[in-house]
Amino acid sequence: MKNVAVIGAGTMGNGIAHTFAQSGFKVQLIDISEASLKKGMDTISKNLDRMVAKEAITEAQKQETLNNITTFTDVTEGVEYASLVVEAATENIDLKLKIFKQLDKDCPDDTILATNTSSISITQIAAATSRPSMVIGMHFMNPVPIMKLVEIIRGYNTSDEVTKTIMDMSKSLGKIPVEVNDYPGFVANRILMPMLNESIETLYNGVAGVEEIDTVMKLGMAHPMGPLQLADFIGLDICLSILNVMYEGFKNPKYAPCPLLVNMVRAGKLGVKSGEGFYDYSQSKKAEKVAKQFLK
Repeated sequence: MKNVAVIGAGTMGNGIAHTFAQSGFKVQLIDISEASLKKGMDTISKNLDRMVAKEAITEAQKQETLNNITTFTDVTEGVEYASLVVEAATENIDLKLKIFKQLDKDCPDDTILATNTSSISITQIAAATSRPSMVIGMHFMNPVPIMKLVEIIRGYNTSDEVTKTIMDMSKSLGKIPVEVNDYPGFVANRILMPMLNESIETLYNGVAGVEEIDTVMKLGMAHPMGPLQLADFIGLDICLSILNVMYEGFKNPKYAPCPLLVNMVRAGKLGVKSGEGFYDYSQSKKAEKVAKQFLK
């Protein structure tokens, strides 16, 4: 199990590729966009530079990690020799089903197919393949190279052997895997997303402002980051998608996304990735902060 393909070079995909490559795996990073692949590799290189600066790794280890990653725009070519494929595409069920149908066709018969989905049914994804016993969830946390947890989600048909293999592999990455069952949101997002949604409802109802809500949760509940800032970092579109999956899965109004969240996503205010969410992340705002620090 030393040959791993990662589908998607975005935030999660490049973090997963980085983590496997740093642990000595040969990684095929696959994305249909050359620009996304370049951006993903640039991100990995910058993150490794930070580790070198902190003396967590050597320059030689950085180069070895980068040498372990090969990029592909063709899925069929990229997964040809993979023992494991980790899909890290957008949180969209139709896209994931399409990808897994292709992976089932293109991968060797003994390849384990994993998805980094944070909410979508592993059982449903597995049903799109002819190998449901070999499909499993590997929900990494962001930022992947730093966060220790991996939620390992068993689908209805996932075999004990595959589950043990992925649990052991996760440990070899220096992660702490936790096995959970296949229900909407699993554990992490079933608990986290209602909290974020309630924070947005609190703002929507005028109980307090953005910074006030985040300050209460940071100082009062010892959270390292306020819930509204965390939602910005996750991506408000991702939060909305997960809440919709949970709402549809449980048919329970407590999972219904706040109208403010829905409108912000419609308006393109997605958080850090779009430059604005509950906070302003635009270049002009960054320049303003630098200027204020300089004037101090």
